[in-house]
Amino acid sequence: MLNKKTILFSLLICCYALAVLWPCKSFAITAKDKYFKAETCYKKLRNNSHKQKYRHNWLLCIEKFQAVYKQDPKGPWAAAALYMSGGLYCKLYKLSLRESDRKEAIDIFERIIKQFPKSSYKHKAIKTISVLSPPLLPAKKKSPPAVKRVKKDKPHETNKVVTVAGLRYWSNPSYTRVVIDADSETTYNHRLLRKDPSIHKPKRLYVDLDNSRLGDGITKKIPIHDDLLSDARAGQVTADMVRVVVDIKSFKTYKIFSLKNPFRIVIDVWGTETKKKPSELKTAEKDKKIPTSALAKQLALGVNCIVIDPGHGGRDFGAPGYLKGVHEKDVVLKIAKKLAEKIRKELQCEVFLTRTSDRYLTLEERTAIANTKNADLFISIHTNAARSRRAFGIETYFLNLATDDESILVAARENATSTKNISDLQTILSDLMQNAKINESSRLASHVQTALCKCLKKNNYSRINNKGVKQAPFYVLLGAQMPSILIETAFI
Repeated sequence: MLNKKTILFSLLICCYALAVLWPCKSFAITAKDKYFKAETCYKKLRNNSHKQKYRHNWLLCIEKFQAVYKQDPKGPWAAAALYMSGGLYCKLYKLSLRESDRKEAIDIFERIIKQFPKSSYKHKAIKTISVLSPPLLPAKKKSPPAVKRVKKDKPHETNKVVTVAGLRYWSNPSYTRVVIDADSETTYNHRLLRKDPSIHKPKRLYVDLDNSRLGDGITKKIPIHDDLLSDARAGQVTADMVRVVVDIKSFKTYKIFSLKNPFRIVIDVWGTETKKKPSELKTAEKDKKIPTSALAKQLALGVNCIVIDPGHGGRDFGAPGYLKGVHEKDVVLKIAKKLAEKIRKELQCEVFLTRTSDRYLTLEERTAIANTKNADLFISIHTNAARSRRAFGIETYFLNLATDDESILVAARENATSTKNISDLQTILSDLMQNAKINESSRLASHVQTALCKCLKKNNYSRINNKGVKQAPFYVLLGAQMPSILIETAFI
């Protein structure tokens, strides 16, 4: 007869074997993981014009996005994955002109409309189908009258003259952001020009704003004189067009995009990687000061500079509080100051606040501060709002396509814009996020969200609602060159 020790030992061996051999959920590839892999596939394809010539490369990315949907057809990533696969078929159709590609795209968008009626992707799918319905084939002879008719139908769009109100910039040796301010929305195009020694012109990048004029008193030329740009200048090149030119010394890459309410065009220029900052050389010295057993030591590794952004400020009050006279801008400033003090004390990190008083900052200025400070992390702090007084909880966001309507509403509120503008932004977000630290930001968001909830629990808070990690296109995170998150700390 076996003794108790032998039986216990056998049970332990069995448990160990099951733990090793049984598929563990934490190690399984989730739909979210597959989505990011599919997104990486698409980014590589988008940045490689040679690969774009071959059909199988497009189909590979499409299959990866469809695998996300197949794994979890009702999950939070399903609609986004279907929409991306449909969009890839659209792009493929424009290259191949195959009717089968057009039909595949329409089928996918129709599936989104039927299966995800409450998703924001439904409206985008309807819009895309309307474009695809007449085949995107070379124009027929009847096209010219149709174009003329469209122009006649919308005279108000071409009659309004847009005023270019000013130029702003932020810079450091490896990054410069230039912002063109205008009083209303307009179309624009841009082009990079080569250096032309024959006319003594450097390499330059220009943006032409249609149907526009220079505002009265605008500074037409702003000297920048950093390692990347020498200056930015604005001129009235024709009666109805303003051209903004940035003269380039050197650069690695650039991005141009627009934001709304108010309308402005953002030019981001990046140089080559900078040398190690002096703060990085002191990592070993800082490491000795942190207690070996502290969790803070693990968090501090490789992080020397953190920029904390207290949301809103000045004339932007943010969400109104339940209690009279309480506003989001004041609450988040107090949180940010306490957090900065704690980080400096426990991590010996350099910490900058985008604002230390009640002053107004544009959303693009906040990101520019983080980039010019060469921050390792960027944390934007906010409080949430809802019509229901019963709403409560914590949620942490990172920059990406929104996968649910609630995230779109939160982004619209924090961006001070409409849900329609958020939907429009999502269509170009893939290009804007080419340099974004999405995976790192996602991991940072997960860690912060978990730590916040655990900390509250330890401090005997009875009602904790972990609303989880989410993603949305926040203006304040666009162009950030480090892992960046936006925290909705609580409902105000």
